[in-house]
Amino acid sequence: MPIDKPQFSVAIIGGGVAGMTLTIALAKRGIDVRIYEQAPQFTEIGAGIAFSPNAKQAMEQCDPLVHEAYLRVATSSGSPDKINTWYDFVDSYTGSEQWLFDVTRDAPADGCHRAHFLEEMIKLVPEGVAQFNKHLDKIMENGRSNPLTLNFSDGTTAEADIVIGSDGIKSSVRGILFGQDAPEAKPTYTHRYAYRGLLNMDNAIKALGKDLATNRTMHMGQDGHVLTFPVAHGKILNVVAFRYDTDEWTDARLVVPTTKESAKQDFKDWGAKVRALLDLLEDKLDKWAIFDLGDHPLPTYAKGRVAVIGDAAHATGPHHGAGAGICIEDSAILAELLHTAWNRLEEQSTKVAKTETLEKVLEVFDAVRRERTQWLVQSSRDSVELYEWRDRLCKRDPAKLKEQILWRNHKIWRVDIRDMVAEANRKLEEQIV
Repeated sequence: MPIDKPQFSVAIIGGGVAGMTLTIALAKRGIDVRIYEQAPQFTEIGAGIAFSPNAKQAMEQCDPLVHEAYLRVATSSGSPDKINTWYDFVDSYTGSEQWLFDVTRDAPADGCHRAHFLEEMIKLVPEGVAQFNKHLDKIMENGRSNPLTLNFSDGTTAEADIVIGSDGIKSSVRGILFGQDAPEAKPTYTHRYAYRGLLNMDNAIKALGKDLATNRTMHMGQDGHVLTFPVAHGKILNVVAFRYDTDEWTDARLVVPTTKESAKQDFKDWGAKVRALLDLLEDKLDKWAIFDLGDHPLPTYAKGRVAVIGDAAHATGPHHGAGAGICIEDSAILAELLHTAWNRLEEQSTKVAKTETLEKVLEVFDAVRRERTQWLVQSSRDSVELYEWRDRLCKRDPAKLKEQILWRNHKIWRVDIRDMVAEANRKLEEQIV
């Protein structure tokens, strides 16, 4: 087989964190890849984003340039002695503003503005690889050994040997795999919503004091919590205020316009510092409904030569601050599996044909990723109960809360991505060599 002929082509649907990092990882490995984004350009919703040690390992595994891109925009806590502090946990409800405990890790805890990270990653996508205004409607089979056909809403088509859906919580690819009306196709309201804002750091310091404003802080309270951390190299404070909601979410939109007064009303019984913080928000805000895929977890992430990754497969609430990092883990492992398949097909050293090789790749990906990622979805639900003093065992006990929070986070942070990759490749080699 001539070396300039690709063994297979990969179509990635959706340009979020998972789609972008997978595209960059495959392009670095010389694999024929195209990414199709329904928006006119790559965009990121939300404001602040943070990555834990496992995510940074996964960035390196995808392409060291991804990690370098993150480091260029990352911001750590303001106090040198809190560089490794994930969050300081504070009672911001009773009025005491009492420091309860902190959670630290073995590496710096930092964050960035989503848009700034995206801008850096865009530079790593090779020219001609991305196509925009492409909303996927259908995937058609054309015989087992032939490429799949992708039909887009604009009437155009494309072909690929393998299709990866990284198109988020409302994934079209997930709907195609399981049926648009299947329970698995629909995300579930978690009875939480959030107000988000970006504040000038000088103003935030006036409201909170320097220590609370410049360091990563989890303001705990009854039926709500407010997390804050610095971004933009300490010039801006990212604020996310979560509230428990007994009602159902009836709007078809996941993000709806609201006002600062609504946020202030939700936190009117809280301590003075949280109320002062919320008073700095803009008058017009968005309210973000927190949905996930926890009620109906997918029975598989792959069928044939089509798979879902990232939020399309295991959308989680944000309460571990690990959802985007887990998406990058997906990209790192899938990229390595596809690279192994690419090399084996080029060497003609597989015992199965190309189509079956690609199916085996996705079967192995599903086998090695589903348990960890679906655990995260459920643990995120459990963690927010801890932050909001709703857990029936821990209640408001700082020692019990810290023990639970540490245990859950260590399961996320304390892993070796290289071992994950090696184990996945071993499983694949067993099936194709």
